[in-house]
Amino acid sequence: MPGHFEPLHGGGAAVALDDVEISIIRSLAVQLLELIGPGPGGDAPDDPLAELFAEGPTEPPKDPVLRRLFPDAYSDPEGTPGPEEAEEQQAHSAEFRRYTENDLRAGKRENALAVIRCLDALTPALDGGAVLKLSTEESRQWLGALNDLRLAIGSRLEIEDEDDTDLLYRLPDEDPRKPMVMAYLWLGGLQETLVTTLMP
Repeated sequence: MPGHFEPLHGGGAAVALDDVEISIIRSLAVQLLELIGPGPGGDAPDDPLAELFAEGPTEPPKDPVLRRLFPDAYSDPEGTPGPEEAEEQQAHSAEFRRYTENDLRAGKRENALAVIRCLDALTPALDGGAVLKLSTEESRQWLGALNDLRLAIGSRLEIEDEDDTDLLYRLPDEDPRKPMVMAYLWLGGLQETLVTTLMP
């Protein structure tokens, strides 16, 4: 179990984490929450219905990490579109963003909060660390949060494709990006084994 998730009988997953790993995941989840920000009406809106019908932004975020977390819905994967097509894609993306980004942010916030709550509820072992046990629903929330954390770190590391990931393995130890790279690769391992536990 150390270092990877294993399925629990009856559903869910478990992983043994040491104190440093717990601290790293919690810190990253808190940073993700701060990056995503509060909802349109703050964390405790006076009128829940107003938040339900609140319109989101129409422009993509300026922060590259947020742009990776909330990409445009319409774009041309094949290359650069013509002026008319680009304008049409931008209009469709703006409309889609206006009606979906608030909900997407709320979902990502809830996943990050679930990670923090689960870690805060851990019972430490006598020799340090703890075994994290997740229900099936908590496993899905963790999976979403781990994916968001990897996207965020990958954006900071300017990882665009698999070739970029291969280069990370060859970074010298003195490279200032090395700790972030190690976190990125470690979270990838956790994410992969958690996906496996959710498979039927």
